[in-house]
Amino acid sequence: MPSKSEIDLLSLAELHWHKMGQASLSGSLLELFRKLDARFQDFAKKYKPEEYFFPPFISASQMAKLDYFKSFPHLLTIPVTLDEEKDNLLEFAGAPLREDGSLQLGKVQAVKEVLTPAACYHFYDELEGSKFTSCKFFTTRCVCYRREKQYLPLQRQWAFSMREFVCIGSLEEVQNYLAEFEAALAVYFKEMEFPVNFEFATDPFFNPSANPKYLLQKLEPVKKEMIYDGKLSIGSLNFHRNFFGETFSLSHNDTPAYSACVAFGLERWIYMILNERGLDSNKWRI
Repeated sequence: MPSKSEIDLLSLAELHWHKMGQASLSGSLLELFRKLDARFQDFAKKYKPEEYFFPPFISASQMAKLDYFKSFPHLLTIPVTLDEEKDNLLEFAGAPLREDGSLQLGKVQAVKEVLTPAACYHFYDELEGSKFTSCKFFTTRCVCYRREKQYLPLQRQWAFSMREFVCIGSLEEVQNYLAEFEAALAVYFKEMEFPVNFEFATDPFFNPSANPKYLLQKLEPVKKEMIYDGKLSIGSLNFHRNFFGETFSLSHNDTPAYSACVAFGLERWIYMILNERGLDSNKWRI
């Protein structure tokens, strides 16, 4: 098998890289994408999570409850539409594109939605006000959007696919869920001989020194990342305490619910497979 440094992802006919930070997959790579997603669901099958399908937009007012715009404005992607005034539309239609390929938008309508930055946020929005008497498990796969300073095929993308598994329950139930999931993944990485370690991490806050959530995460780590080859996060395990329970009025036996999620980045897992197994699809054992 060629060494990791020799693998040229862009030589793959089944991978089309868009320089704005998106990847198109076909053929055996698309099949690998589907097999990986099925593999992730196998990890969680004991919990029998209820699956949801969510749209790409999420309400800006709901995201504001999470302090997202203060904490992560640099990652934000916003859907914009033109003001429907006739003269504004005519002006746009007459000369929509600048020489550098950017659009001349003119007047735009008020922005009330953002593009999904993390799959699990939809659950707290959808389930707001719910009262649970037992531990609940949910899953979804979403295309997520996060701006980056630079993009790399399958490693760092503006648009990428995320499979998430969410647990909502008591403190003990949620902590046990994360511990069990981590233990199962550790066994899997060892059996597959994937060089992946679990490392505590903090979220990429904007202006972290001025954000109390950053300090709290430093003092009491709540996020563990699955780090491939010492440098690339391919997933994470996140303990939310009862933050979402309090913010979205989710209760578990009449007290604010605790929650956690386990997230997998599909494109990054594909990168790991290619790097570890080579470009021959017959060797993509997962």
